[in-house]
Amino acid sequence: MSALPSGFIRTQDVLHEQLSGQRVRELELQYGNEELLYGLGVLGLSGPFSRVTPWELEDEHAVRRINASGYAAMPFGEMPPAITAFMHEFLTHNRAMGLPQQSSSPWRAALEANLVRLLARELPSHADSQVFFCSSGTEAIEGALKFAKAYRPRAKYAISFGSAYHGKTLGSLSLTPNPEYQDIFRPLVPGAVTSPYGDLDALKRLIRRLGPDTIYAVVVEPIQGEGGVNIPPAGFLSGLGEICRRHGIPVIADEIQTGLGRTGHWFESAAQGLDPDLITLAKPLGAGMTAVGATIVRAPIYKTMLGGLSSKRHSNTFGGGALAMAVGLKSLEYLIDNDLPTRSRELGEIGLSRLQALHRRFPQLLEAVRGQGLLLALQFRPMVGLPLPAMLREIVFEATAILALRELHLGGVMANLSLSSKRTVRLTPALDMPADVFATLMDRVEAFAQTHPNSRDLLLRTPPQVTTRLAAFAATKPKKRTPSDG
Repeated sequence: MSALPSGFIRTQDVLHEQLSGQRVRELELQYGNEELLYGLGVLGLSGPFSRVTPWELEDEHAVRRINASGYAAMPFGEMPPAITAFMHEFLTHNRAMGLPQQSSSPWRAALEANLVRLLARELPSHADSQVFFCSSGTEAIEGALKFAKAYRPRAKYAISFGSAYHGKTLGSLSLTPNPEYQDIFRPLVPGAVTSPYGDLDALKRLIRRLGPDTIYAVVVEPIQGEGGVNIPPAGFLSGLGEICRRHGIPVIADEIQTGLGRTGHWFESAAQGLDPDLITLAKPLGAGMTAVGATIVRAPIYKTMLGGLSSKRHSNTFGGGALAMAVGLKSLEYLIDNDLPTRSRELGEIGLSRLQALHRRFPQLLEAVRGQGLLLALQFRPMVGLPLPAMLREIVFEATAILALRELHLGGVMANLSLSSKRTVRLTPALDMPADVFATLMDRVEAFAQTHPNSRDLLLRTPPQVTTRLAAFAATKPKKRTPSDG
């Protein structure tokens, strides 16, 4: 065996944990996203972390924490046994072509069929819909936008909603109204316009002003995840669907976070009375083990873009790969066999009830709590209550959530920030988390609230050296902030 060049790291060194945590951080800081890893390091959140159980991780000092992070992409926890065992079986026995770009594929065919059949159980109008696979949620949105634009080629506007998050590639970013992420990349895709989330009258006025024939898509999250678990008022989604159907405007439901059980339903859009024309999926399909994205499209819209000799008009190199499709198929099977949407709904009701009790007990810490299924949010009161200029206010909002994330971490809970809601922290635990582990998770959140009854405590309990380093780090960030949370 030839020797690797000097300094190269062998796979066996990583597999058998020969790299120390300190060495991992050094390499990441030198060769990766240095600023992100530095900020996480200041907070003590950078890891690396190792799996103890699917629902618990430990750091290099053997401190265990319950994992409620992962941004809804870990439906069964870390390296779930049912999926990893199947992957071993797949790698041993599969003979199907790995990247069947110009041929049929049994794995892709099975997942296509199962997704459409599952959707058609909730929305019968999708019985003849078709599927396009990719490798991420933002790619699924990009594909959906192209399908809709091809269907209405003369239209020039796409409508999204305030606080929306659809991804960070150029098309999806254009529909994510967040200046912090958008501004440096302008000009964005033209024609992206924004309407207030949950306001049906405002949407009607916008469509009337633009002209219905000029709009090629309305893109909506049934519940806004990165927006801080914003649940629209009853009737908003069904009303949106009626308006768009009347004018022939395709509706894209972004179910990347909400779809396939997270909110207690298979498809949150269907549960709220919306029958969208296109649905995007991603996170749970990969089971936290691989990358799978999917866009489900009504047949007439699908064929308009990919019909006849134009069937190569949109493609994706790794979308539909055998391993990704196999994991997606097994993930969907596991969700169905264990009725995880129902379990998510039941655990979520318990979790939300406990968060609501904490909100009542600690109103100086928590301004609001929200949740649907196992998509739960804690919105914190700002640490500084004095009137502040807009720029400084947004920094205080963000710092509040960051320090809350740190204190939760110290208390044994790994949580998520919300990219479009600066002082909101989310809990997205595995849908199959055992009831006793979930109860312990909520006990730890309660203990955190008891030791931080006022949001000022988040700052007071942070060591001065951490506060100083965070302030210096914040000074290097983009100056523009997205107005959020009032």
